[in-house]
Amino acid sequence: MQPLPKLGVGLAFQAPLRHMVEAKGHDFDFVEVVPDIFWTDCGPEASPRHIEDDDGIALLRRIMRRRPVIPHSIGLSIGSAHHFDQAHVAQMKRWWEWLRFPWHSDHLAYHLAEHRGDQANAGITLPLARDRESIDLLLPRIAEVLRQVPVPFLLENNVYYFEIPDGEMDEATFVNTLCRESGCGLLLDLHNLYTNARNHGFDPMAVLSSLDLAQVGEIHVAGGMELDGFYLDAHSDVVPDPVWELLEWALPRCPNVGGVVFELFGSWVDTVGTERVRNDLRRMKQLWATAQGETTGRLRRQPVRAQ
Repeated sequence: MQPLPKLGVGLAFQAPLRHMVEAKGHDFDFVEVVPDIFWTDCGPEASPRHIEDDDGIALLRRIMRRRPVIPHSIGLSIGSAHHFDQAHVAQMKRWWEWLRFPWHSDHLAYHLAEHRGDQANAGITLPLARDRESIDLLLPRIAEVLRQVPVPFLLENNVYYFEIPDGEMDEATFVNTLCRESGCGLLLDLHNLYTNARNHGFDPMAVLSSLDLAQVGEIHVAGGMELDGFYLDAHSDVVPDPVWELLEWALPRCPNVGGVVFELFGSWVDTVGTERVRNDLRRMKQLWATAQGETTGRLRRQPVRAQ
């Protein structure tokens, strides 16, 4: 994974956070957006298929005058067995042509599946089987994304509430192999990792320390909630202490990372409050500054190899 521009701390856009995103200030350095909410997908038979939201595009252009904008898509469903959505990739190419983002991302998952001859939307990202067949499915699709959109492409480690039995690989091996063979990077979602560890009873540090952190291009943090015996990746609170601990350990060990992003769903903004959001963003900026200093120092201390 090539080093990404060091943008710093990002805030994921949600409509109730619009006043923060448009205001002056130094609590965060860039804005991450879900591009799919700024267009209407009229379906595979429609022409044009994607109709842009003019007001939304105007908002993004205003944001771009103050801060970089990074797309984090939800619509590709790159792991769907029955179909690879070339039109979605083409839409992201059109976005890159006017937005010129330094990287973009999507989810290492799927939500679209074939059902009785029709396409069904599960409404939630679903995990892939961690096997060679999944990697072989993903490799040409990632290659096509990289061909059409000529900037680094990251895939986010997925949250999962059930395990697919008889996996050939553990999560770290699967992700490391995919990144190494495909050329994509990892969007390391530490709250997803914490959620999975809490629900399935494993040590998140065991997975984190097994990942090739040189492949990490971006990090996500968030908060969640308990419901019916599960801990949910609900993006419903500020960052919990165990996720801060994971971030503090991981951030200086990710030499190519371009930024760390806080996610909060819009429906929880009033409950959480913008001042608590700002406090977490400030803490993230402190960790970012410390980590960049540690990374630089560690690189300077590396011995020169004999030629």
